[in-house]
Amino acid sequence: MKYGMNLLLWSGEVTEEMYPVCEKLKAAGFDGVELPIFNLDLDYAAIGKELDSLGLGRTGVTIRGEEDNPISPDAAVRQKGIEATKRTLDLCAAAGVETLVGPYHSAIGLFSGAGPTEDEWKWGVDSMRQVAEHAGQVGVRLGVEALNRFECYLLNCHADSTRFVREVDHPACGMMYDTFHSNIEEKSVTDAILAGGDKLYHIHISENDRSTPGKGGVNWQENFDAIAKSGYDGWLVIEAFGLALPEIAAATKIWRKMFSDEMTLATEGLAFMKSELEKRQ
Repeated sequence: MKYGMNLLLWSGEVTEEMYPVCEKLKAAGFDGVELPIFNLDLDYAAIGKELDSLGLGRTGVTIRGEEDNPISPDAAVRQKGIEATKRTLDLCAAAGVETLVGPYHSAIGLFSGAGPTEDEWKWGVDSMRQVAEHAGQVGVRLGVEALNRFECYLLNCHADSTRFVREVDHPACGMMYDTFHSNIEEKSVTDAILAGGDKLYHIHISENDRSTPGKGGVNWQENFDAIAKSGYDGWLVIEAFGLALPEIAAATKIWRKMFSDEMTLATEGLAFMKSELEKRQ
């Protein structure tokens, strides 16, 4: 198992100001970091070299919006989404990112007032298949993320994302599991984790209030029991959010501070993940 920390707790993009944070995360015992890849104009090759020098692996996260929604009824908008994610994958390859995760299957925060239509599902699968073909060419894996009903409507539970990636049917395309969304949507955590099978490519460890893992209400015993049972041995990445970046706080609906400081959250979360897995060895 590899342990990572999502840098969105500090910033929406990786600049030189983030390197001291990365050094501290390495010193704390993390194996890698998860890069927010929203600004496509950064020098991701240089970022990758810097993280190589620190001995940190990396995964990446991105999203799609209304203007590049891969399930839009407008074919031109869908194509924008496909091209944006392909471009993001090119940057992932430049930075040495192993897996690109996130809800780039559809526009985050955009709702039709109903569940997905047959056409929207088909458009989503077709769009993702084109993205997956490119991912395979550049050597980056996809970890498609289901979000709770308050953030999207195409994929709300992990059975949805599993069915979706199996219809995409490409070896570069898998799904990811997230403890925060599971805590809202799933009737059975165990079933949700095991649903992915060989398509489970990534896991986010996130508390019910988005702060320090192990300090809230997520059913951690069942989560870690199921993770151990699944045989998953990839990245466990802490995803937490705070008030450091106003636009991230607004997007994640964080209105109050729920931890002492970012590095304490990271170190306590890492110790928690390791202790839970040690119990199950």
